[in-house]
Amino acid sequence: MFAKFLKTFALMGAAVALTSGLAQAQNYPARPITVIVPFAAGGPTDVIARIVSEHMGKVLGQQLIVENVVGAGGTTGITKAFQASPDGYTIMMGHMGTHGAAPALYANLKYKPASDFEPIGMAAGTPILVVARKDYPAKDLKEFVAKLKADGDKLNEGQAGVGSVSFTTCVMFNVLAGAKPTRVPYSGTGPVINDMLAGKIDYACDQIVSVASQIQGGAIKAYAIATDKRSPALPDVPTSAEAGLPEFKVSAWNAMFAPKGTPKDVVAKLNDALNKALSDAATRKRLEDLGGVIPPEGAERTGAWLGDFVTAEVKKWGEIIKAGGVVPQQ
Repeated sequence: MFAKFLKTFALMGAAVALTSGLAQAQNYPARPITVIVPFAAGGPTDVIARIVSEHMGKVLGQQLIVENVVGAGGTTGITKAFQASPDGYTIMMGHMGTHGAAPALYANLKYKPASDFEPIGMAAGTPILVVARKDYPAKDLKEFVAKLKADGDKLNEGQAGVGSVSFTTCVMFNVLAGAKPTRVPYSGTGPVINDMLAGKIDYACDQIVSVASQIQGGAIKAYAIATDKRSPALPDVPTSAEAGLPEFKVSAWNAMFAPKGTPKDVVAKLNDALNKALSDAATRKRLEDLGGVIPPEGAERTGAWLGDFVTAEVKKWGEIIKAGGVVPQQ
């Protein structure tokens, strides 16, 4: 009899917990949501996060507040988000570095990109450009590569830390160019560009979102964009194939994730809000004016697609990092 009572009590407890969880999901969000961006304000991941978060907040009826948590190529911020309560009130904007290359670059990474998160959805792809200070003497990519081969150790390459998109894509570029420059780490690509404008950094590999306006204004020089086609935002910048280095073909990406265990209904609401932001004409224009590539409606906007994509990215960048001879940080 007592055992039967215990069984009934346990079932009642489970029912209460289920009802409570459903109510929480139905009432979500009841307060502002924190979006952790693992890089400094002003960089491409930060800019994309702020643009989509603004419209997502309107859809959800609560403000999405961006919190910049810098360090270790973005892995410090992602680790903080990974350890947050899985209630939907702390999410993150991850990217190619933090959720693709990081496992090959950090021996003691505290999270597994492919299994420790609930994928919300892809936000925007961001083509990569090779950019330099405006007074750098090489007139095109072929001359620039020749100077890198000859004087690479005398040149400063700015990057946002081990694991960042700028670090990872320039590993690829430097290998293809046969260059070994002095690599200068920053807390984000925003500070990299600031020092490039000041003439302290010679070149960088950066996402179009953070450099389009400076290129358009002639403040920095662009040698190539690493895509198959020229970008409408920068129609005068040749593709890497046109510029003479066709092997350098790479685009970054930025996507939203929640901590593992976040209720499925909450993740679905976040995905819906993100998709509505990406379908909003004004939001799309802001992203596209910066050169962002928005995922098409359908499978590529789902969390399931993003989860499979991350698994493939971890494998791909592991092979590239190994080929580049980069020793994982302890």
